Amino acid sequence: MKRRAFVACAAAAGMGVGLRANAQIADLNDAINKAGRQRMLSQRTSKAYLALVQKVESRNAQQVLDRSIALFERQLGELKAFAPSPAIRATYESLEGAWSAFRNELTDAAPGKEEAARVVKLDATVLALANQGTGQYEAASGKPVGRLVNIAGRQRMLSQRMAKFYLATAMQIDPTGSTAEIGKSRTEFVAALEVLRNAPEATAQIRQELVLADAQWIFFNRGLQRLEGAGASPALMSDVFVASENLLAIMDRVTGLYSEIKS
Repeated sequence: MKRRAFVACAAAAGMGVGLRANAQIADLNDAINKAGRQRMLSQRTSKAYLALVQKVESRNAQQVLDRSIALFERQLGELKAFAPSPAIRATYESLEGAWSAFRNELTDAAPGKEEAARVVKLDATVLALANQGTGQYEAASGKPVGRLVNIAGRQRMLSQRMAKFYLATAMQIDPTGSTAEIGKSRTEFVAALEVLRNAPEATAQIRQELVLADAQWIFFNRGLQRLEGAGASPALMSDVFVASENLLAIMDRVTGLYSEIKS
């Protein structure tokens, strides 16, 4: 894997998907986009934490962790305030509580293996509630493009989830279960790319971005396949970390483009 290419691409992307986040929620498509981004951030924060424990991309991982926490909290407030129904608001109130427990684990102690196992466990509750909220916002939209925004946004989460479980496997945190989760996420990611590419709503610009996603996915997937449990090298883990950031940046642009479609 060509590490310099990864680093260059990551630098060009700004290493921060928050750059595309608007200050306020504009409409339901934007709400679906941001709600879906919360799913991703639950996995991205865990990924960054696991990287810090293993001293992988340490400076980069710390920036990713700090920025992801800040973005999650900002969007949580926006999504709660924008909620068009009591049911959606209740979901975000529950998410607020789950996030508080998760955030405390992320920030209260120096990263260690025991803490990392707790982080991986706690992010599941945050992810489930964030996914519930995204589905509720999609249902409130009731439009086909809302489903596409949800699917595209979920790709962001899957990119981070696979990288997180890669790093968890390298630490021997439930290696069997972690490897199985990578496999499930890989299957879902590839299938969703086809849905997004073949959707009638896909513009030429969206298809161009998906070509970039295909190319980055090859690099990322190659890294995932080279995992050898506790024998994973720091260089391989670094490659997977950076490739996941690159793939995330592309899929964030795709999600944004779908969310801008008015239909």
